[in-house]
Amino acid sequence: MMNLKENKIKYILYARKSSESEDRQVASIQSQIDVLQEIAKQESLEIIDILSESKSAKAPERPIFNRMLQRINRGEAQGIICWKLDRLARNPVDGGNISWMLQRGIIKHIKTFERSYYPTDNVLMMSVEFGMANQFILDLSLNTKRGLKAKAEKGIFPAPAPTGYINISGRGNKTIVPDPERFDLMRKMFELMLTGSYAPPQIAKIANEEWGFRMPNGKKMSKSTAYNIFTKSFYYGEFEYPKGSGVWCKGIHKKLITAEEYDKIQIILGKKGKPRPRTHIFAFTGLMRCGECGATITAEEKIKKQKNGNIHQYIYYHCTKKLNPNCTQKCVRKEELEKQVLLMLDKIEIPQSFHKWALDELKKDSAKDGENIKKITENKQKEYNNCLKKFDAIIEMRANSELTQEEFMAKKESLAKEKAKLYEILTDTDKRADEWIGKAEKVFSFARDAKTNFKNGTLQQKREILSALGSNLLLKDKILTISIQKPFILIEKMAEEVKAIYSRLEPVIIYQNEFNFEPEYAQSLTMLRG
Repeated sequence: MMNLKENKIKYILYARKSSESEDRQVASIQSQIDVLQEIAKQESLEIIDILSESKSAKAPERPIFNRMLQRINRGEAQGIICWKLDRLARNPVDGGNISWMLQRGIIKHIKTFERSYYPTDNVLMMSVEFGMANQFILDLSLNTKRGLKAKAEKGIFPAPAPTGYINISGRGNKTIVPDPERFDLMRKMFELMLTGSYAPPQIAKIANEEWGFRMPNGKKMSKSTAYNIFTKSFYYGEFEYPKGSGVWCKGIHKKLITAEEYDKIQIILGKKGKPRPRTHIFAFTGLMRCGECGATITAEEKIKKQKNGNIHQYIYYHCTKKLNPNCTQKCVRKEELEKQVLLMLDKIEIPQSFHKWALDELKKDSAKDGENIKKITENKQKEYNNCLKKFDAIIEMRANSELTQEEFMAKKESLAKEKAKLYEILTDTDKRADEWIGKAEKVFSFARDAKTNFKNGTLQQKREILSALGSNLLLKDKILTISIQKPFILIEKMAEEVKAIYSRLEPVIIYQNEFNFEPEYAQSLTMLRG
């Protein structure tokens, strides 16, 4: 129940929606405003202004959001009413600003559709929710890359089909098949090239003018396009993915030429023949880029034989120098790279006991929220069912001529809007029970186990751990830098304090006297607010 002090708080209602995929299931701006106004009325919250914008929160610099924070800093308002926290921020900068303003009491209350946030609350819930909102964006990109990689491993080219082929969908998966309009003409082009009597520009001219060949966009084939076609390994059945990674895949598509024909064409063009797949598997190829020139970092194995007969194998990572042959970066050994990654993982490592306690605390808060969400959903479901009954009623009234056509259409339009609004609310609320808690558990489990798994895991496990740790991996002057993902930034800020507390407590006290142990940990959690 609100006290008098809270009743004096002035609120700004903020609604946001973007057209991007992560917002497709979110209630529309008008639906958000309607429901939040209803909540404000029920709880006697004074709204001084309603602000809305259609803009993604992936990055900072939303003009209306920033103006709202400026007004709050000037004291015009002390509270925010919004649909849920991810409407305020999906990036660490805006999320940090909101958390810091709440911590200092500049923001005294944030009211969402599901719950309230106050300066005196345990900040773990808010920190994790902001972190998960940001992580969701990153996961979309990561999951897309994983899906494309999985397709490539199955032999399906994970990109638009090259000239001569088309993409089709079947059984939930896209694949590549010969283009019935161009495949045979492409084969004739390769046959001309194999004679050794024609250059690519000549073949393009013949195809355009004599055969009527046209590209999928309706334009004639250019000289450069013809040259590129004759250098693509895809046409004999192999492709490199990701490009520049050194990882070669055997395609399941129908081949246009043989590998031997491809080799012959490369010799005619003055090249060395087809690129050969690597015989070694390296953990980190395709993940890093050169910090000097931006080219991909590759790896190679070198074998050194000593005079005494001992043989040593070394793996070195270095810039491919494809973008700048004069790049000055030197190679770095695998062991040195792994040592740097372990140091990064050490910074986010948390004790098992903290992992368990943190998840227990999150689940307690989640259980409370679950009850609130359940009550809200039940009420909205009743309203939705009543709306459907009203639909049936006006249809019957129209059938009995109790309503004119104009009256019927007006009531029908009003009820349709109400039904759509309630459906949006039910859809947006129904799936939120345990969604974010599962993501939080993954983050904490990763922080607990990543270092050990990296030290003892397979090449694939090491690769997955490094990929999950962050993005924008750059290698410069033998030093690896990573843009650490938002949840792990929070964990890193907290982990040092947690470890210090953990080292001061005896194991017996930790497990036998939890009520003394918990407040110490709670104190360290304030570091998550950044």
